[in-house]
Amino acid sequence: MIKEECGLFGIENHPDAARLTYFGLYAQQHRGQESAGIVTWDGEHMHEHKAMGLVHNVFTEHELTHKLLGHTAIGHVRYSTAGSSSPRNAQPLMVHHVDQMIALAHNGNLVNAASLRRKMEADGAIFQSDSDSEIFLHLIVRNMRMMTLEDSIIAACKVVKGAYSLLIMVDGVLMGIRDPYGIRPLSLGRYKSSYVMASETCAFDLLEAEYLRTLEPGEFVIIEDGKLRSRTLEQEAPMRQCIFELVYFARPDSNIFGENVYMCRKAMGRILAEEAPVEADFVMPFPDSGIYCAVGYAQASGLPYEHALIRNHYIGRTFIQPTQDMRDFSVRVKINPVHEMIEGKRIVIVDDSIVRGTTMSTRVKKLRELGAREVHCRVSCPPVTHPCFYGVDFANPRELLAVNHSQEEIRAMLDLDSLHFLSHQGLLRAVAKTDAYCMACFDGNYCVPPEDYIHGKCCGTGEK
Repeated sequence: MIKEECGLFGIENHPDAARLTYFGLYAQQHRGQESAGIVTWDGEHMHEHKAMGLVHNVFTEHELTHKLLGHTAIGHVRYSTAGSSSPRNAQPLMVHHVDQMIALAHNGNLVNAASLRRKMEADGAIFQSDSDSEIFLHLIVRNMRMMTLEDSIIAACKVVKGAYSLLIMVDGVLMGIRDPYGIRPLSLGRYKSSYVMASETCAFDLLEAEYLRTLEPGEFVIIEDGKLRSRTLEQEAPMRQCIFELVYFARPDSNIFGENVYMCRKAMGRILAEEAPVEADFVMPFPDSGIYCAVGYAQASGLPYEHALIRNHYIGRTFIQPTQDMRDFSVRVKINPVHEMIEGKRIVIVDDSIVRGTTMSTRVKKLRELGAREVHCRVSCPPVTHPCFYGVDFANPRELLAVNHSQEEIRAMLDLDSLHFLSHQGLLRAVAKTDAYCMACFDGNYCVPPEDYIHGKCCGTGEK
């Protein structure tokens, strides 16, 4: 499974800030399921609570009511794309510098983190984590000796390279930043008299908050005493938003980069049907990520839409898998076929992506065992042929199926009657801003050169 990046939520000037942040993180749990954390400000002190695990396990009523006091808060759910999966890397990160408390939450990945860290350590810096996010804090506090807080943050952003959406809280002031390319999402909303920010707008919907807009690439928003102002990082860069947010990561009920995810995925399915029609008895998704593309494919093709694979929603990612037999069992316990729907049928499977091919291979094998007459596959994005250095935990390039195999070879390996990946042009037709997206995982055109990786250096975990 492809790991999502991270999810952010922040709110300023509300007496129940911690609880609202809890719900904002809960709505974005799909973006990170390793750790969760919240930091609050009560007017004099910061309070924090973070731990490994899911949001509803990390926070209890006691933490929300008696520990996380204050009217301003930032929260974070995490997957480890740079830095190991351990409690010390849970965010938000918090430091005490001179007379100020600074908390920071980061979604994305820096491509020059290893180089920056080595230079800082040579100068005597001490790091408490192996996350690239901590580099921001070191840069900010170093700059504060010569600049204002806001200018220190802008100067830090000029040094780092890569993808970042940030929430920063300093003495109750809430700040949000997107990198100049806008690779990772961050949206602004309004909850009653309070401003809120989140990675996805589904967090606003849960709170019944008003979605105002997405932050612009390179925008620096400062919220203080209920008032909002905006600055710019003043770095020229072409907009390169991560298109995989629309393909896979984001919840379908979110707006990402100003586009509705549900409608984009339906459009991908519709265009798939135009590019690769096939005679079949019905269309079915691989739940859950393929559902909305399958709807679009079925509507455009005129084929019936069916759910012949049923997902067990009560199986989490903590399922123990000590042996290969158990790994196969975990696939069966998560997805169960409806036998009567499959025997003798010509089936079109629609899925969002094929990365390693292991999951697809297992499921096609099961459909064959149940007597499927034909199995066709339609994938709502192009083949993944390059690693992502901006916060998506794709496999090692050697494990990417499409790196070493042609489409026909993949079809044969997966025992499919036909296989079609959505074309690059087709994917861009499904979104509104065709020149605004990063497609590096499909074409290798990196907007920010992955410096530390090119030169054989490593970031955080030691994995090159």
